Amino acid sequence: MGVQSRQQAGVHVSASRPRGDAVPWRPMSRRGLLAFCLLIAACKRGPLAAEAPDASCPAVPALSAPGAGAPTASVRSAPPPEDATHRMQPLAVCRSDGAAPLDASRRYFEEGRFEESLSCAAQAAALEPDLAAAHAERGVALAALGRETEAQLAYARALAIDPGDPSALLGSAHLYAVQLSSTRERDELGALYAERGLSQPNTPPELIPHLALVAAMAFNDLGQAESSLAHSAIVLARNPGSREALYERALALFELCRFREARTAFTSLVDDPERAAHAHHHLGLLLEREGKWKQAQGHFDKARTLAPDDFPEPPLPAEEDFRAEVVRAVAELPKDMRGDLEGVPVTAEELPADADLLANQPPLSPTILGLFRGPPLAEPCDGSEVPCRSVVLYRRNLARAARTPEELREQIRVTLLHEIGHLRGEDDEELAARGLE
Repeated sequence: MGVQSRQQAGVHVSASRPRGDAVPWRPMSRRGLLAFCLLIAACKRGPLAAEAPDASCPAVPALSAPGAGAPTASVRSAPPPEDATHRMQPLAVCRSDGAAPLDASRRYFEEGRFEESLSCAAQAAALEPDLAAAHAERGVALAALGRETEAQLAYARALAIDPGDPSALLGSAHLYAVQLSSTRERDELGALYAERGLSQPNTPPELIPHLALVAAMAFNDLGQAESSLAHSAIVLARNPGSREALYERALALFELCRFREARTAFTSLVDDPERAAHAHHHLGLLLEREGKWKQAQGHFDKARTLAPDDFPEPPLPAEEDFRAEVVRAVAELPKDMRGDLEGVPVTAEELPADADLLANQPPLSPTILGLFRGPPLAEPCDGSEVPCRSVVLYRRNLARAARTPEELREQIRVTLLHEIGHLRGEDDEELAARGLE
């Protein structure tokens, strides 16, 4: 019987990023921290040539509202709103000043003039509809303007023309893994696009660290810390001072339960204005695991002072109140689930023990909300667990997954459903497909 069949983790909540799953709230990720300036500043586009594939970096996520799409030969969209002020605004004429439209688009983008960049990229695409680089450049400009849906289509068209276009792969990876709000499917897409970009023989060497960084971020969000660590190493081998890669490395070390290394890594980031709050928060998590409650609270307070919206005071109930909430959640389960739990104790603990985390390879995340121990109901007990099966919910991790007592009660319910899924033999992928990630 494999380790993973003996012991299944509950809902995984990381203290570093939001996810679009059942967890009602998670602190801001480096999606907010990373304005993608690193990729813009470090990535050199190379010679401007209309016939060459675009080796550009993806755009800085813009704060402006989405606008209308590029003009097409016929309008097939829904009728405009009754409010006459919401009329389609056609793109301005590309002012290329004698340059090729694609070259002009790249120049405008480097100058931060994204509307002009989009106009010239649209003209380049109109003149050469089968030029992947032109559609990729449209995607870059649209993403910079916050027009994500149109950017998705532009990148999709570029990749339909040339599945190995480095610019389209990097832009798509960044759009899905960084710019859009996080979901498992988007992170998986982002990782796939980044990995494909890394595997292309025609990918410019200067794009390698940027693709690796996006992959590291996506893999951390997916809970694949070993892959994230490997991709962070690719970035740091080329740019040892990359704070983004250092943060991804620190987070991966934490998730892999390499706590001493993680503590050193996060300590090196407390002077980074963009990552200090997250570094303090993780240092608090590490000290908390050592039972150094006062020191841990000092770091939690510092994180809250630096980023109050990301790290609000958790609704941490007293231990006896938390146990009462767990008992209530069990009592409110459907009859068949309560039947499955007969003889299976459901207990409450403060934090996951090292032995539970390290019983799996790779280790379970220190931020798991619950854990099912033992074989599924359909498999016999082997005598190695006493009791044979059990479920535990973690008070502190659950409290950090919620903003209010009401959200905490809901998260207890969802986590309990997740563990019952493991009890019935479902794995994490099956549970995620049912919305119980």
